[in-house]
Amino acid sequence: MTDSGQASGDEYEDLKEQDRFLPIANVARIMKKALPENAKIAKEAKECVQECVSEFISFITSEASDRCQQEKRKTINGEDILWAMQSLGFENYAETLKVYLAKYRETTKIERASATGDKDGEHAGQEHLTDPNALFIQHPQAPGYYQEMPPQF
Repeated sequence: MTDSGQASGDEYEDLKEQDRFLPIANVARIMKKALPENAKIAKEAKECVQECVSEFISFITSEASDRCQQEKRKTINGEDILWAMQSLGFENYAETLKVYLAKYRETTKIERASATGDKDGEHAGQEHLTDPNALFIQHPQAPGYYQEMPPQF
């Protein structure tokens, strides 16, 4: 900080750089799920993956944002992300995420109906919450919860 109480250019730049990365603890947890229980992950590997996935998210989001600007919209939605992924050559991932988005919307619709006392929507469609082949299991409301998604290689 300078004497005037404002952040210097270097401090401000460091803060912005750190803010654009996903939390490393979350990245490490996802990495550990893909490995045997006794596997160790080097700090440099976690940092590398953290930077890569953060850059990937920025790349996709930027493309989706460009589309929204062209269409004079201010909000990026799920379809914009899917469109961006397909237009950038990630069709295989986009197809999986299309299914995830549909199941996410179905689940939130059921939960809203349940919260308002709609007995008809209370149990309809909830079978996928316990299905071992579902794309998400424990907390379907968390948009970032994708650990249970099968890899698409």
